[in-house]
Amino acid sequence: MGTHLLTPRMAGLLERIQRAKRPPFHAMTPQAARAAYEAAAEVLDLPRAPLASIRDFELPAFDGTPLPARRYRADAAARGTLLYLHGGGFTIGGLGTHDSLCRQLARHSGAEVLALDYRLAPEHRFPTAVDDSWAALRWLADHGAAQGFDVRRLAVGGDSAGGTLAAVAALWAREHGIALRAQVLITPGTTAHADTASHRLFANGFLLDASTVEWFFEQYIERSQRGDWRFAPLNADELDGVAPAVVLLAECDPLVDEGLAYADRLRAAGVEVTLELVRGMTHDFIKMGRVLDEARHAQALLGAALKKAFET
Repeated sequence: MGTHLLTPRMAGLLERIQRAKRPPFHAMTPQAARAAYEAAAEVLDLPRAPLASIRDFELPAFDGTPLPARRYRADAAARGTLLYLHGGGFTIGGLGTHDSLCRQLARHSGAEVLALDYRLAPEHRFPTAVDDSWAALRWLADHGAAQGFDVRRLAVGGDSAGGTLAAVAALWAREHGIALRAQVLITPGTTAHADTASHRLFANGFLLDASTVEWFFEQYIERSQRGDWRFAPLNADELDGVAPAVVLLAECDPLVDEGLAYADRLRAAGVEVTLELVRGMTHDFIKMGRVLDEARHAQALLGAALKKAFET
């Protein structure tokens, strides 16, 4: 059901993944799932592109905890700064799993990319990831200039759970008067209960299975808290006045309906939205540039959108 929508190459890739018979994340401990994701994350990614500057450092969470981060510059004259928040269901993922993608975003945009290693569940449950993401954006706005970041042109972005965090950070930025040039939302989660039609249509066999989505949620947040807009930004009271949005979605993704719904709400609130729905792709396709033309095209599109946002 729904498999006829896949491109032939995407369908073949899913078949190869399924034949490998790797244990699903929901059958592992969070620690084992992190190790498995780290080991496999960049197998399908483009090789890590050489850049002019890649530097690891730390910035403080609100409680003083040092948060690892990595800054990427394709050249010395980077224009603008993107705070990037990785995906992984708030439970897995980190700087290593998204290194190739961040390099491509820096290369295509001409901007500096700051990737954040926010704290993960279940050791750090909701709203820690939200707070860490917002702390990083506040730090950039308040102290980034002293560290050589271009803070006159700021944006926030992320994929999957990182897209959720980016949407929330954009809402916080509006509330606190931090002007963002863009929010880049790649296959974001925006609803509380994974109950849209696309969650049912693409529940199994499309890379991100329903059982894995629920496992991520269980690690991160109590069921009674899931209506909170900081977990489900579609539940935010008002979206007017937030940064222009670049929304990249995959047609065969359980999260596609909520991504479309969020883009629609942003437009209804008068927010400028650039929406790209990539046909025949699954969740996480953006990190498969080694084998999918669509991933490479999407990375270039996101880079061009950021470059345009940072032009003036």
